[in-house]
Amino acid sequence: MTRSSSHIGLARSVVLWGALGGAGLAQAAIVEDVIDVPVQVSNMYGREFAQTIKVTVFHDTDRARSPYLVLHHGRPTSAAEMAKVPRFRYSQASRYFVSLGFTVLVPTRVGYGESGGPDVEDSGHCEARAYEPAYAAAAAQTLAAVAAARQLPHVDTTRGIVVGQSFGGATAIALAASELPGLQGAVNFAGGGGGNPDTRPERPCSPHKLKALFAHHGARAHVPTLWLYSVNDRFWGPDLPRDWFEAFRAQGGSGQFVALPPYQDNGHSIFTGNPAAWQPAFEAFVRSLGFTAPTPLP
Repeated sequence: MTRSSSHIGLARSVVLWGALGGAGLAQAAIVEDVIDVPVQVSNMYGREFAQTIKVTVFHDTDRARSPYLVLHHGRPTSAAEMAKVPRFRYSQASRYFVSLGFTVLVPTRVGYGESGGPDVEDSGHCEARAYEPAYAAAAAQTLAAVAAARQLPHVDTTRGIVVGQSFGGATAIALAASELPGLQGAVNFAGGGGGNPDTRPERPCSPHKLKALFAHHGARAHVPTLWLYSVNDRFWGPDLPRDWFEAFRAQGGSGQFVALPPYQDNGHSIFTGNPAAWQPAFEAFVRSLGFTAPTPLP
């Protein structure tokens, strides 16, 4: 369950990178705002928590209204790492997505950084993970963020997509099967859960439970999906992601799987480390959904 208030707190933090390129956008700038969004989520034990989270918003001042793109972060392998990043921004990726014509919403979810709060995404012991409530909590916060964005004059909440990396990528697939208003498609970068490249390389916790969950979402998904995984992802290895994708498709999910090239010694971070590897597939996907946009920034 998620609730959003009729008023959101907003702080303008910085105008980024100056003017955009192109004759039609010469005077435009990308602006970064931060809004406080009230959410109500449940953990794996059914306990409910209500608090506010920080949502970073990037938009282009030259466009009166833009469709939304919700960008979900991953999940570190330790509790200490969860608190390290004060607020998730993905500033370079967000700038790129804005250049394609989107307003970008980046939630810092409950339990992380500046948002704080309990770890509602804990899914239990390694061999008996309860993944579904963890992703449901992240998905619920997306509904709250999009509901709050209706109060922002530059956001068109009748059309949009969700994008996520790692834990956030699996959340994007969960959202493909949700009732998120205006959702047109979902993009999964290296999505999964329970991975640790140091202690369990290519052997995440309870992979069969993830397969069953992806199959469950496939039976309910109502928008196209794009799955992007590097071939040397040390969290999942090369085979499990394809297995999860096929389970999703076997139950009726619509999707495309793209094997990305290796990136350094662990392709799990290719989303931020090598954008050129995935941008062509991403742009083709959003065009297939009917989004038209200016040429991306160099």
